[in-house]
Amino acid sequence: MEIRLISVGKIRDKVYKEKIDEYLKWIRPYARVTFTEGLEERLSPKAGSREQEEARRREGQRVLSLIDKNELLVALDAGGEQVTSDQLAAILERLLVMGKRRLNFVVGGATGLDGSVKARADMVLSLSSLTFPHQLAVLVLSEQLYRVFTIIHSHPYHR
Repeated sequence: MEIRLISVGKIRDKVYKEKIDEYLKWIRPYARVTFTEGLEERLSPKAGSREQEEARRREGQRVLSLIDKNELLVALDAGGEQVTSDQLAAILERLLVMGKRRLNFVVGGATGLDGSVKARADMVLSLSSLTFPHQLAVLVLSEQLYRVFTIIHSHPYHR
């Protein structure tokens, strides 16, 4: 099964991009992994709640257009379930044997994820009850996915 990380926002900071790429490289011995980014709507810094809501809706449509029926979707959202790294490893092991073509993890943009994405998601997880900029959330997610594979394969990185 392929794993795809989807970031609605573009990873613009070189330091984040390099570290995310490094974790993805470390995951590749364990699983095929791809990264998709830059699905965000351009918004004025003065955009009101209606403009933000409309931007989220369009971003949600872009995300959902990437997901086939035979794929799993895990949405990352502050309101999602919080799990430990060991619990995430157990979840990932279960998902990997479900016979689906791809497992997608999606991180929202600056205004969060549209409700349509969370509604389609097979699971909604939270990285923390804290709020992170999307670049940091993608970095944390990529590190946690690497950690999960080291847990599954009894690699000493996690311990």
